[in-house]
Amino acid sequence: MMKWLEERYDLSDLKEFAKKKHVPAHKHELWYYTGGVALFLIAFQFVTGMILALYYVPYFEQAHKSIIEIVTKLNMGWFFRSVHHWGAQLAIGFLFAHLFATLLLKAYRKPRELLWFSGFILMGISIFFGLSGYFLLWDERAFAAVRVATGGLSAIPLIGDTIKAFLRGGIDVTGETLVRFYAFHVCVLPMATLLLLVIHLALVQHHGMSVPISQQGKESRPTPFFPNALYKDAIIWLIVLGIVVTLATLLPPEIGIKADPLAPPPENVKPEWYFLFLFQTLKLFPGDILGLNGEVIAVMLVVLAMGFCFLIPFFDRKSHAGQRSSVFTLIGTLYLAYFIVMTIVGYFS
Repeated sequence: MMKWLEERYDLSDLKEFAKKKHVPAHKHELWYYTGGVALFLIAFQFVTGMILALYYVPYFEQAHKSIIEIVTKLNMGWFFRSVHHWGAQLAIGFLFAHLFATLLLKAYRKPRELLWFSGFILMGISIFFGLSGYFLLWDERAFAAVRVATGGLSAIPLIGDTIKAFLRGGIDVTGETLVRFYAFHVCVLPMATLLLLVIHLALVQHHGMSVPISQQGKESRPTPFFPNALYKDAIIWLIVLGIVVTLATLLPPEIGIKADPLAPPPENVKPEWYFLFLFQTLKLFPGDILGLNGEVIAVMLVVLAMGFCFLIPFFDRKSHAGQRSSVFTLIGTLYLAYFIVMTIVGYFS
């Protein structure tokens, strides 16, 4: 095959690139592989999602029934639906791990600011992927969660109501919302993801992998990417695939009762785990704080915290200069601790 290609195309530049590409070797190098696992799971989601899209009916009167038919009547339909569910859970989990590793290891520092921005936006898109896919079940739990998630946007001053109406396709969550979320899930978000992934991976190739400030000068001999690091990636991907298949087989996700827009939300309804820290944050604030709406204050604090995290490369001047920045290490640790603690509290509350 290689001989056939070489007779027709000049592969010398590609071979030279493969020889020169190396992965820094130090005690934190394991975190490099979280990005590769996230990329593998995103590709896995594209494949399983396309299979499910062949049989799903994005109409509110048929959506719930089509999911049941996929699971009960389609050959191996239950398996593909289950692996798609667990693949999404693990993909978002590894994206969070990659994000927090980048934050704590200061991999966002100059000249990799655009890498941080593109990765941060990819994280947001992935969460919206989860929310939109969750809603396609059209069961009462998903319906209530989307109503709460989109309703909270109205607390954002000036633009909140416009964003809420745009996502819902109207004033309330209806069948129009389902069609709109389906369009987001199978068209808009995949296109945005592919575009950002190309940009993100191109920037990784351009800048190379960041070495933590604490490990500079302590690195071992760099590991060739082809074939050494690639083999390690493949081993980890195979293990993760085994975990997804095992979870999908032993713990297939439930299908709730069909949503009724006129019915009250079920008791103790909770969003998916990656929304629990936001859900629990809103619960901490009373309805009224010194005459102001508590929900508005909570949403604004969350928006400010996310905005600060997004712009953190501009604030961390010490890391830009190649110096240790204990203050921003503490800030990153607080972000991670808050996310973990509030997720656990939200899960068990």
